[in-house]
Amino acid sequence: MRILAEHHVQLLDPSELMRPEPTFADKNPSKFRDYSVDTTDPLKERVRQTYRQMHLNQTVDFVKGRREHWLKFNTIKMTVREALEKLNDLVDESDPDLDLPNIIHAFQAAERARAEFPEHDWLHLTALIHDLGKIMAFYGEPQWAVVGDTFAVGCRWGDSIVYREESFEGNPDGDNPAYNTELGIYQPNCGVDNLLMSWGHDEYMYNVLKHNKTKLPHVACNIIRFHSFYPWHNGGDYKHLEAPQDAETKKWVLIFNRYDLYTKSEVVPDIEALWPYYQTLIDKYLPGVLEF
Repeated sequence: MRILAEHHVQLLDPSELMRPEPTFADKNPSKFRDYSVDTTDPLKERVRQTYRQMHLNQTVDFVKGRREHWLKFNTIKMTVREALEKLNDLVDESDPDLDLPNIIHAFQAAERARAEFPEHDWLHLTALIHDLGKIMAFYGEPQWAVVGDTFAVGCRWGDSIVYREESFEGNPDGDNPAYNTELGIYQPNCGVDNLLMSWGHDEYMYNVLKHNKTKLPHVACNIIRFHSFYPWHNGGDYKHLEAPQDAETKKWVLIFNRYDLYTKSEVVPDIEALWPYYQTLIDKYLPGVLEF
């Protein structure tokens, strides 16, 4: 375990480290290990304990409380560049073999998106800022409420959620008949936009974008909001809550996740050389000082 300076925040984002789904198996096996329980493996055990705390504590009431706290947008005011540079102090241990700050991963993902879709400048910026919500970790939010796979609260937990069988034990929503049925608090085919999501950096950044009146298209905001919603976009859960328009969101989330998961390498982009281009996108879609 690295010992980081006091101003650093150390995160292990299991969404980016361990993907057990077969669809990822042929991508880069060293990055996507299984979720089997092995208490002698410190990394696996830390991931398991992160999900245990998440699944025990992420209730409807908890999520509403975090939304009440964070969605006042009175934590800090920063430009996009300042927020990205703050991520230099966040070493995300999503790959234990690399020691790269989040800002490096942000530019790697953005450049991959730019190479594949040069005409979609909104996608380049989306990839650059997709993890900005992790700044919550600097302001007291526990790791299990910042990173990891997300899921809908207020209805039965999806079958493909990692550690689904045992890690929700003790979560009171599981015993609440208002929340433990297939539909729970929702209507059939209500659309994923209308789900109350577990609290994390995805949901926070989505709301930061909307609050600051971003000019990014709605699908870009949804990429950020749902990129960790693996039980839906990869596990096949929550289909009964999907609306027709969700197919477009899912398509772009799956495209984006290729950049998010498979761009990590020791090749560090020349950030200073890239800033002018990305600053033009920031000025176009998300200018000025933002309220976080």
